[in-house]
Amino acid sequence: MSPRWLNEEERAAWLAFLSASSLLERRLGRQLERDSGLSHLQYEILVRLAAAPDGELRMTELASTLLNSKSKLTYQVDQLEKAGLVTRRNCRTDLRAVYARLTDAGRERLDQAAPGHVETVREFFIDAFTPEQLAAVAAGFTEVNRRLREGTA
Repeated sequence: MSPRWLNEEERAAWLAFLSASSLLERRLGRQLERDSGLSHLQYEILVRLAAAPDGELRMTELASTLLNSKSKLTYQVDQLEKAGLVTRRNCRTDLRAVYARLTDAGRERLDQAAPGHVETVREFFIDAFTPEQLAAVAAGFTEVNRRLREGTA
């Protein structure tokens, strides 16, 4: 079976996505580092913990929601813990389980970082689309996520 090669329109869309995602990731990383001293992944960890009940998640669940390896997540949580933004604790009933918890200092850093981050997301992503285009982007990436999570093509 021969590949279904991309036509010019499909190729242009794919290359635009690759370029935009890389540039946006870099821009968000620089903005967060400059404004709050956090990497983009560290910011996302704090966001996920802030949204969790009691500001706490099991490390395996945190890795799954962030789509990162446990070792990369462990390193980032180590850095956040050294900075006093996160604490870790073992589970009393499952010795293999470790929980990460947002500290008050972590919540303060997140509150400090969020306005600039949201403004950057708005400027370089949200405001680049009409409402109709944004709805199409959301629908399209929701489907991409579904296919990738389910392992279908």
